[in-house]
Amino acid sequence: MTVNYDFLLHHQQTIKEDLLNLVQAESPSHEKNLVDITGNLIKTIIQKRLGKDYICTEYINNQYGNHLLFQKEHSPKPRVLFLCHFDTVWPKGELPIHFEDELFYGPGVFDMKAGLLSSIWAISSLENTLEALPISPVFLLSSDEEIGSLSSRDLIEEVAKTCEAVFVMEPPEAETSNLKTARKGMGMYQLEVQGISTHAGNNHEDGVNAILEISYLVQQLQELTDYAKGTTVNVGVIRGGTTINVVPEYASIDVDFRISTLFEAERIMQAIEQLTPKNPLAKLSITGELNRPPLERNEANQQLFKLAQEAGRKLNIVVNESSVGGASDGNFTSALGIPTIDGLGIPGDGAHARNEHIQFDMFAKRCALVAELCIAFGDKFVNDYNFINNKEERITK
Repeated sequence: MTVNYDFLLHHQQTIKEDLLNLVQAESPSHEKNLVDITGNLIKTIIQKRLGKDYICTEYINNQYGNHLLFQKEHSPKPRVLFLCHFDTVWPKGELPIHFEDELFYGPGVFDMKAGLLSSIWAISSLENTLEALPISPVFLLSSDEEIGSLSSRDLIEEVAKTCEAVFVMEPPEAETSNLKTARKGMGMYQLEVQGISTHAGNNHEDGVNAILEISYLVQQLQELTDYAKGTTVNVGVIRGGTTINVVPEYASIDVDFRISTLFEAERIMQAIEQLTPKNPLAKLSITGELNRPPLERNEANQQLFKLAQEAGRKLNIVVNESSVGGASDGNFTSALGIPTIDGLGIPGDGAHARNEHIQFDMFAKRCALVAELCIAFGDKFVNDYNFINNKEERITK
């Protein structure tokens, strides 16, 4: 095993106390006051575990919780961004917090407060076992990831462009504990049809049935799904009509699409935006966008994964990779061309489910994996000129 793993084992009780405090500080995305209380707790944890050398910049947000950035000033080492969020999907008091053997249950513990905390303790283990850090850690902790990163995306991209790599502390794949080296991108559209309402009995022929028109569009949209390409289009919500004896003048649908490549995203978006109503008297309005680009399994991301495998061998951990359908903030950084690896958090299950939990007995070893990855990245960055170079050329302007 490694010295940082021994350090983490020695401090397991303190880690458990930190995690309990962090999970008890519930932080549903839309409750700004609660999210900011959690942010203040995180400031305290970082100061206790990493010291006052990490300067905090707080980005005030009037609608959602404030975002937090921690970094050391004037470090010459390669900058590695630990990308985390501390908002959760659960209303306050919705889920009980408890231990069962080595399983820790609670709102947001798997997605992703345990991963956030493990990034802090991974660096703490290096600070306490090495003469000098192999990297310059940058912690960006956002408050609105669970609702689409509406206020944090620009900040994430701005900070990521100053870094050589991004470690996303989201949980690993639940079934396998694999790291996530590919994620689908996602987009959302709303289609609205304005028809003409008439009496369903007396003037049926004069009406333009908006529900009928929207039904034609539903079929066209669903047919865009291509499982071989990893593309799914889902009409998830439909609205329309007022009463049974009126030809409906309005109907709308909400559409979710998932894609594995930017090329496929462009195809789907073009197909959606070129849709037209069947009846020329109906009016169609289309609004939407690509909310998150895909995190693709590209060469730069694979270099990070290979380093994670090397780090795992030092800890007798077999590190494998998976492609998943859900998106994260790592989708943004990878699309910029910055090497990104995801799923570095703590194994468990139940993201967005009532059985949300982590395997606390895995915390020290998975946290040590992150620490060893930092060492491997720092060494490789210094000793291999061709590794993760030409940042200015890679990053999308």
